[in-house]
Amino acid sequence: MSEALPYTSQVVDEIAVVRSAQTDAINHAPAQIFMNTGSVQYGRPSMGAWVTYGLGSESQDLPAFVVMSSAGGLSGGSSNFGCGFLPTIYQGVTFRKSGDPILSLSNPRGVTPEMQRKSLDTLKALNEHHLELTGDPEIATRINSFEMAYRMQTSAPELMDISKESKETLDLYGVTPGKASFAMNCLLARRLIERGVRFVQLFHEAWDHHSEVAKGVRSQCRNTDQAAAALIKDLKQRGLLEDTIIIWGGEFGRTPMVESNPDANRSLGRDHHNKAFSMWLAGGGVKPGVTHGETDEFGFNVVKDPAHVHDLHATILRLLGFDHTKLTYRFQGRDFRLTDVHGDVIEQLLA
Repeated sequence: MSEALPYTSQVVDEIAVVRSAQTDAINHAPAQIFMNTGSVQYGRPSMGAWVTYGLGSESQDLPAFVVMSSAGGLSGGSSNFGCGFLPTIYQGVTFRKSGDPILSLSNPRGVTPEMQRKSLDTLKALNEHHLELTGDPEIATRINSFEMAYRMQTSAPELMDISKESKETLDLYGVTPGKASFAMNCLLARRLIERGVRFVQLFHEAWDHHSEVAKGVRSQCRNTDQAAAALIKDLKQRGLLEDTIIIWGGEFGRTPMVESNPDANRSLGRDHHNKAFSMWLAGGGVKPGVTHGETDEFGFNVVKDPAHVHDLHATILRLLGFDHTKLTYRFQGRDFRLTDVHGDVIEQLLA
């Protein structure tokens, strides 16, 4: 375990490390979309959408699939958490870093709760009438979204209020109240899971170190290492880890050789590398304390037990109780699935 990950090293016996991850794409946008949807093309449902389509949600007051970001923007954009051709009820809902977690969650000045409820009831009746006439499932999604937004006016502020969290918990994650960060998002992820949210996705888009890779990795590990390890510890002490899968990783790895390009002002960096990289998983039926796969001595090619993105998806779905070949949705004349026509479950990662 790298010296840049002192907190993750404390929970290493709780995680399964995959050293032999592989992907098909070498640029950020297609690789991100591939990691999240199983395809390099836009328009496919994300893993979070597939999971909520298959399992539903246990929360009546919060979205089934919540997305939070703590650094720069995603090259692949909202396709990383989109619903593709699935009904839009399965779309990931982004929570903002400050202010209302979702835009327009607060009522405008002069609009009372009573006025809002009467307006929603009228709108719901009109939509239900239209739904009876057309049978369009998107109308049902619209009805659900309006009602969910109404309930979230109470549930979302309560979720974001961490004032009742103990000092020990805040210190565990390294959270500074009132300051947006990856640590804050990890704490909110635990709070979302406690409230029955099915799928939570945290993005921290700051690892593209084409220059000064050693400095960059140390900096981003300082921003993420403590909180990622704290999430494991916190879930375990609350009895939630056994029912929650944590997946940590990026869209690809970095080359083992130095990248240097004076014309692009790059030096002492690493370029994109899709042939071999590392990820880790924990909780939810993952076999703890194991290492899967090996690379050559340079970390360039996999030499034992490759783990393609499709294999990782198949394994995650198995852990969630699915046969990845049977979780399908018919669209444009054929059945689609997260793993397309690929994927083998990595049995060594199953407890």
